[in-house]
Amino acid sequence: MTQILFKDLGLADVLLAALERAELTTPTPIQAQAIPPQLQGRDVLGIAQTGTGKTAAFALPLLDALLKSGQRAAPKRPLALILAPTRELALQIAETIKKLSDRTKLKYATVFGGVSARPQAEALARGVEIVVATPGRLLDLLEQGAIELSAISHLVLDEADRMLDMGFIRDVTRIVKAVPAKRQSLLFSATMPQNVASLAAKILKEPVRVEVTPEVVTVEKIDQSVWLVPQKAKKYWLIRHLGEPGVDKVVVFTRTKHGANRLAEDLGKAGIEAMAIHGNKSQGARQKALSAFHSGQMRVLVATDIVARGIHVDDISHVVNFDLPEEPESYVHRIGRTARAGKSGVAVALVDPSERLKLKAIEKITGLRFDPKESDIVVPEGAAREERAPRPSRPAPAPARAHPGRQSRGPNPPPRAAKADAGDGAKRNRGRRRPNRNGGGAPRTGTAFA
Repeated sequence: MTQILFKDLGLADVLLAALERAELTTPTPIQAQAIPPQLQGRDVLGIAQTGTGKTAAFALPLLDALLKSGQRAAPKRPLALILAPTRELALQIAETIKKLSDRTKLKYATVFGGVSARPQAEALARGVEIVVATPGRLLDLLEQGAIELSAISHLVLDEADRMLDMGFIRDVTRIVKAVPAKRQSLLFSATMPQNVASLAAKILKEPVRVEVTPEVVTVEKIDQSVWLVPQKAKKYWLIRHLGEPGVDKVVVFTRTKHGANRLAEDLGKAGIEAMAIHGNKSQGARQKALSAFHSGQMRVLVATDIVARGIHVDDISHVVNFDLPEEPESYVHRIGRTARAGKSGVAVALVDPSERLKLKAIEKITGLRFDPKESDIVVPEGAAREERAPRPSRPAPAPARAHPGRQSRGPNPPPRAAKADAGDGAKRNRGRRRPNRNGGGAPRTGTAFA
């Protein structure tokens, strides 16, 4: 069977030139399947995770359509809208569009929270053909009159499953209602649960379904292993084995934001430079951490699932699942951070006995059967006591002075439970002041990451 090349697809010459400059001649499976129907004007339902080339799978035909139409955007009235669940993914998509649209007159803008909305509104006012946005900030600008969606001819929903998991369903529904019914619509998702299938049925018209199965992607170039490690011993296992040869650039995934912060701090105390990245971090802090990681100034990045799909670094050598994810599909996305750009990679999962059921769920979705290795890690004497040691007691506060005519409220109410790691996916809070929405072990000889 003859292999398809980009030049065989009918893309505009300027796009082929951009691909040639990037030394890309052969489309990935998702690109080869998704680009032709889009060039024919068809709606597409794509099932593929990050690392498969799906961004270019929708960006190339979108740019091709805009170039061939010759239409230019009026102020505040973009022609194409790409929705992404997180700031990191929006920036990644924008970077791909920048490279592919180089030497064309097409303009784009990114719209997301966590930063000032004014520069974004000013960019929209100058007129851009493509907007890459997170739902919350886009609705804010829509309500302020900084953008109109009446001229949208192309709508793309990327990482739709993550978008719905983050609570964006109402926002997405509002946005879809605001764009013209006559349009080309594309929906890409790593998984196809019922809520995503229902959304696709509402926004897509007789779509062409294209799919790259996660089993093919996860096992091809990633060496996966599982170690049985008690939860309290995991950080000691990690500290020991991060010093092994070939462990160059590592992403460590934790379940919670607090866990990410604490692990990064513990690694720092052990002399291993690391930074945490999660939904509570500001945009500046996220970019600082990603830049230091990408440049090699820092070789360990501790992250939560909220940003798992926004970490786009081609030379990540290892991924460590410090905590197994709640959803087995997230395992696929996590380990997909390594073995990118044709390289191989290593993925390690540290499993506490309480996580056995989660491991079985991962085996089911990936079609793999792991052979867990036993740990010889021993928690240092006194370490467990130190971790459980209570904080120094504080002096009791002075009794509050009674105010004339005001009844005592009694003791302070207990603090509310901490919210889950919602990141950019905080749901809209109507009727109140809204928050910013966009915002075991290895033997002592040999290597563990083999």
